[in-house]
This record gives sequence, structure tokens and C-alpha cells, in this order.
Amino acid sequence: MSERIPRRPSAIAILASVAGALVAVVLGFLTFGAQATAGPDGVPLAVAAPGSGPLRAAAEQVAGHGGEQVSWQVTTPEQGRELLEDKEVYGVLELSGGQQGPVAKVVVSGAINPSGTQVAQQVLTGAAQALTAAMGQGSAAPVTVETLHPTASVVRAAPLGLSALAWVGCLAAGAVLTLLAARGSVRPGAGARLLQIGGVTVLITAVLTGFLALWDSSLPLGWDVIGFLALTAAGFAALQAGLLRLLGLRAMAILGPLYLVAPAVAGQVPEMLDPAYRALLWSWTPFRFSTEGLRSLLAGASDAPDVATGVWVLAGMLVVGLVVVLWPARRAGDRSLPVEKSPRSPATVG
Repeated sequence: MSERIPRRPSAIAILASVAGALVAVVLGFLTFGAQATAGPDGVPLAVAAPGSGPLRAAAEQVAGHGGEQVSWQVTTPEQGRELLEDKEVYGVLELSGGQQGPVAKVVVSGAINPSGTQVAQQVLTGAAQALTAAMGQGSAAPVTVETLHPTASVVRAAPLGLSALAWVGCLAAGAVLTLLAARGSVRPGAGARLLQIGGVTVLITAVLTGFLALWDSSLPLGWDVIGFLALTAAGFAALQAGLLRLLGLRAMAILGPLYLVAPAVAGQVPEMLDPAYRALLWSWTPFRFSTEGLRSLLAGASDAPDVATGVWVLAGMLVVGLVVVLWPARRAGDRSLPVEKSPRSPATVG
């Protein structure tokens, strides 16, 4: 009869220390690293002027500056505002003629990610002041700022916060179901998981809607906003339930850190992120689709392309999650997927 050799406490302590350091390194790269390396890189802006004449030449001159930090488009005022509505640019510098020289106006949108709007307004204001000073006014003229879809501060902050709350709430529900089932030696079937997805979707939607009404009672809480919140909760819950069915509580090692990683990335526009973070994290994080779509809806820009994109992505997450949850169990021994096997009872000694 073989006797198990106990591991040395010192070896366990060293392994635990190394594991903690590795976790700190990974989260440092994925969370704070994204913020620490943030900086403008190809921020899309537009400068608008009539089709010909000195103002058009001035617009071309403005577009020639900025280097790699700014990506300029020279347009007409109408085209510039269309680009801003479609979120293809983060701001427009409109040039028009005046009695004492060119008049510059900065146009931004409340439906744009606040980080993009802030950078755009700073760059465009500086460019407008330099241009008016150079074109015969001697000193920088005052620059007016017009905001399309003006919004309150809650609209700028709430979408990301609500997305994070939806993720955490749905994750807690799925984890509790998996944990209680494991402790009770119960194998949660498709019906139980569907009930959990449906129940947490309804409750989380109510919670998020309540928070919006509490934070600002003037927000447009129509069926489009409530429906988008419900789709966000359902997509998150279904995706998490699918991973929890496949991996059990081990899925928390993937789903938990996303709560820390995704908000740090989704809170920035991609042009403010290092290219590595832009490609590896921002391009796929589910938070950005829910955040940007909800921001547009709350700002009254329901026709913005990120609303439709968010609906498609969240609906895709919902479908994929449901497919995994409803996929038939393996027939052998009437057992489900490996993660859902009931814990084996202790062997009986004869």
C-alpha cells in the first residue's frame, strides 16, 4: 500500500508567491498598461470649408499638420456633420467667412466616447486659434463650440458602468447556480440554465433601468433603451452560462478578469490605445459594443452605426451561449459534458 508523500510547505509557499506575481504581471499588462500607454494615434478629425477659395486652402493647410497623432479629412460642412453623426470622426472644425477674417467653430457630439470628444475638442480648438491668428487677426479669435446631441454627465459615464454591472450581475447568478449544484451533487440541466438566464435577464434589466431613472429622471427610457439593456443582459448571461457549462467554476478564471480588463479598454476610443491593446483587447471586448450602443441611444442618436453593431454582436453572443447550453449531453453512461458530471461518491471499502 503506497503512502502519499506530503508536499513541503516551503515549496507550496514559493509556488503561491510565483502565482501571485504572475497574476499581477498579467493584470498589469491588461488593465493599467492600457491606461498608462494611452496616447493619440490617428485620431479621426475633419476640417470643413466651402468647395473653393481661401477658406478651402486654409482647411488644406490645417490638414497638413498633426503628424501621426491626427488623421484629418477635408470636407464640406454638411459632409463633416454626417461623418460626425456616423462616428467616423470625433469632431469637425468648420471654417466660414467673417467681416474681420475667418470664423472657426468646433463641432462635437455627445454620442461620441467622452475620451474621443475631449481630445477632439482640444486639438480642434488649438488649430482654430492658430489659424485665425495666422490669417490676419493678429491674435487668436474666440472659438465657439457646438455640441450635437448634448447630453448630461450621466450619459457619458453610465453606459460603461451599466455594462459592467450587467456583466457582474449575470456572472454572479451563473456562478451561484454552478456552485450550489456542485455542492449538492446536482447536475443543472438545460431547463435550469435557461431559467437562470431568463430570470437574471429580467431582474438585471430592471436594476439597470432603475439606476438610469434614479441617476437622471429626464433620460429617454423608451423601449429601445430597455430592449437594448435586456439584450445586453441576455447576451452576457447566455455566454457566461455556456462557458460555465463547459468549464464549471474554472470559467471564472476567464470571466472574472474580463470585468477588470474590458472597462479599462472600453473606456477609451481605439485611437487612444496602444496598437497592441487596440488589436488584442479593444477589437473584441463585449463591453465596448454594449457601451457605445447604449450611449448613442441615451444621446438620441439611435441611427448611429454602433447601435446596429451592438445589437448584432450581443444577439450573436446570446445565440452562441444558448447553443452551448442546449447542446445535447453525451449518451455514454447518460453523462453530460465533462464539467457537468456529478461528483463521484467515495468508494466503499469491502
